[in-house]
Amino acid sequence: MPRFNERTIDGPAVTAPPGATPPHPRATPALTLALTSAATAVALMTYTAPMVTLPATAAALHTPLSAQAWLLNGSPLGLAALLLVAGSLADDYGRRRVFLAGTLALGLTTGLGALTTSTWQFTLARIAQGAASAAILASSLGLLVTAFPTPRGRLHATGVWGAFVSGGIAVGPLVSGALPNWRLAYGILGAAALLLTALAVRPLAESRAPRGGRPDLAGAVTFGLALVSLVAALTLGRDGWLRAPVGLLLLAAVILVGVFAAVEHHTRVPMIDLALLRHPRFLASSAGGLFTGLAVIGLFSFLPALLQQTLGLSAMDTAWLFLLWSGVSFTVALQAKRLAGRVPPRRQLALGFLLHAAGVLTMLGAPDSGSWPRLLPGLVVAGTGSGLLNAALPLLAVESVPAERAAMGSGAQQTFRYIGSCAGVALTIAIATSTGGGLARGSDIAMVVSAGLAAVAAVSVLVLRERG
Repeated sequence: MPRFNERTIDGPAVTAPPGATPPHPRATPALTLALTSAATAVALMTYTAPMVTLPATAAALHTPLSAQAWLLNGSPLGLAALLLVAGSLADDYGRRRVFLAGTLALGLTTGLGALTTSTWQFTLARIAQGAASAAILASSLGLLVTAFPTPRGRLHATGVWGAFVSGGIAVGPLVSGALPNWRLAYGILGAAALLLTALAVRPLAESRAPRGGRPDLAGAVTFGLALVSLVAALTLGRDGWLRAPVGLLLLAAVILVGVFAAVEHHTRVPMIDLALLRHPRFLASSAGGLFTGLAVIGLFSFLPALLQQTLGLSAMDTAWLFLLWSGVSFTVALQAKRLAGRVPPRRQLALGFLLHAAGVLTMLGAPDSGSWPRLLPGLVVAGTGSGLLNAALPLLAVESVPAERAAMGSGAQQTFRYIGSCAGVALTIAIATSTGGGLARGSDIAMVVSAGLAAVAAVSVLVLRERG
């Protein structure tokens, strides 16, 4: 296994990955970047749509407070369970093929989500949306690595793609909050995904890096079941961590992770090369994704609903407030590529986590004060940190693995990101709703925990560096 050292943006061109097919006559790097970024934005819009509509959705589906974590955790569960699978399938069987399948499936499942009438139906639709989004996110970076083979071009492409992650997060709540009801929002997002599928059929060039052998179905099943067990335990734990079902689910998750590791060690074509876990650069990428989910996504997934309940804001008011955080994140991610020549991605991650922690601590006391303007400075600072994270993570993901395994590298990092998201959402809801003193007091404690996790993340990604 070669060492993956940090490269300068003016280094030599990187040849196309082995197995890449000749470019399609209509394929251009700019068009590939536009289509993959747009699809990624729609996937993230779908992901964040429930953030400001959670109270209305829970009321329409008669979802009790103890089960509302499922309304938020369905999509990250599907993402976490399928990202590694999608990345491996994209590398082996065609990134364009997996990308188109993902955008089509996202359109169909999002449309179906608008028609659900119960909590379990909505949760299943959200899990399916997450699985479809996994195909989009994992294959997109693989397509970009082939379309932009030079370090400078790759830096530009991953920076734009990361900015559209922030853009999707920004626009999703705004769209869902502006529409008359949450069902219409899902219908429109589904239609947007189907339109992108039609637009991408001809222009995208196929690329793959086939390794031979059959798909790692045993690894996919064991890994998926392990995640389902873990997320179920974290969600049910809110009603008591010492209950037998929670303990059994956690035990099942640990056993299944062990089985997954054994399967990956012995299979000819594993979903993930476990040897990568010996490389600090890959570990830094994975840790960055995990703590982004735990500290950042976990808090900001439930924070809009908390603000509606503690400050009495409407869904639209909350969406505009949330836009300040995500809009700053989008702008910073788009401009962060200018730092890459001087600040390596790993240090950008550390700075991003520290800014998130500082911004969140600045917001302490705002929910209890009844004054939403007190949130503004913290949202700007935390948004700046989030933008640095979204810019550095995709670049680190593709540089931490060989070029021909770019989709797998992206899938691995984002798997950790959405595992962290599932755990972070469950943790935030448990802290905010189970603490004596009401939601305002619980919100403050959840913010302190988020800031602490971000500080741990900053130290972790700095410690994990290549040696020698």
